[in-house]
Amino acid sequence: MNFKLSEEQVLLQDSVARFVADNCNVARHRQLCGTAAGFDVDTWRQFAALGWLGVPFTEEQGGIGGTAIDVMVLCEALGHGLVREPYLWTVISCGAFLRHAGTPEQQSRYIPAIVDGSGQWAFAFAEPGSGYTLAAIDCIAAPSDQGFSLSGEKIAVLNAHCADFLVVMARTAGAGDEANGLSLFIVDASLPGVVMEPFSALDGSRGANLKLDKVEVSADCVLGGKGEALPLVERVIDETIIAMGGEALGAMQALLDATVAYTGTRVQFGQPIGKFQALQHRMAGMYLKVEEMRSLLYNAAIQMSEGSPDASLACAALKVKLAEAGKFVSQQAVQLHGGIGMSDELVVGHHFKRLMLLSKLYGDENYYLQRYQRLASLSEASVFGRSGQE
Repeated sequence: MNFKLSEEQVLLQDSVARFVADNCNVARHRQLCGTAAGFDVDTWRQFAALGWLGVPFTEEQGGIGGTAIDVMVLCEALGHGLVREPYLWTVISCGAFLRHAGTPEQQSRYIPAIVDGSGQWAFAFAEPGSGYTLAAIDCIAAPSDQGFSLSGEKIAVLNAHCADFLVVMARTAGAGDEANGLSLFIVDASLPGVVMEPFSALDGSRGANLKLDKVEVSADCVLGGKGEALPLVERVIDETIIAMGGEALGAMQALLDATVAYTGTRVQFGQPIGKFQALQHRMAGMYLKVEEMRSLLYNAAIQMSEGSPDASLACAALKVKLAEAGKFVSQQAVQLHGGIGMSDELVVGHHFKRLMLLSKLYGDENYYLQRYQRLASLSEASVFGRSGQE
């Protein structure tokens, strides 16, 4: 498997890295955490001008036709610099729903606004008591004269506080956690009946809990096949995991770099603490986790780009490593920095919080370990089945 980036990908990586180095630091992050939006609108417009918001979209959709590897490269550089602009929610997740399932009319109406930076989106799926079970949806989409009437609650909808549109998962048939009967709807966030309760997440990100009270949407707001949303949602989450993995790798590398630099200057007993063998062993452990994360991320991105049948398996493995390695690296960084590790003025604590959020998003370590085991069993059964036929 070739892990070497192309010339264009190296140029993209360098471009984002330079922007981050020149514009993004802990002081900026702290300032943005105190704002209502949680990110800088002017910076978002710069992303659009640089073409970054169009990376995953095809040329026909107004983008540049980038692959999962391109997304990985971009997100890794953003993650290194504590960038909190809503790239994951608007471009990666909701953009993927439109790319894969949007009708030509939906794509031509909504994608240009994402690419030019004028449109914000959020994905509303989780509900009170649903845990990590994607199919545990009680939000109802009942037929109405206009099309559908949506009623229910959604929690922890990141970026909903400023979203122009929501991708809402609701039940058009079935009950409980049945996989069939789930549908996706494009909902204008300004419609009557959409009530938002804003919140601030652990890492300073913004979002809102939603109440949908008989929200009327037209039939052409259905995204993808009616009652067939779950496979699409799982596919989009897999793509999002690669972007999250890139961001997490950038954050972990930043923590390792900061820790090595700090232990090289912090003097104890007449010498830098970085010369103590016990601390060197701990930093070596951090390095190994970072490289393990890098390998699994590259594997998942390549398999997704090539359309491999094992791409979901690779993404599940990546999510397990994101949670496990992210926890280890961030905890070691805090401990090796001592009491200042969690201070608001230092970058370490902010990366720690972001990695904690990413490790829980869409499913924690245990959830994805179980998913990996299920997918591995299915993949093994498929292999043996093909062997038997041959």
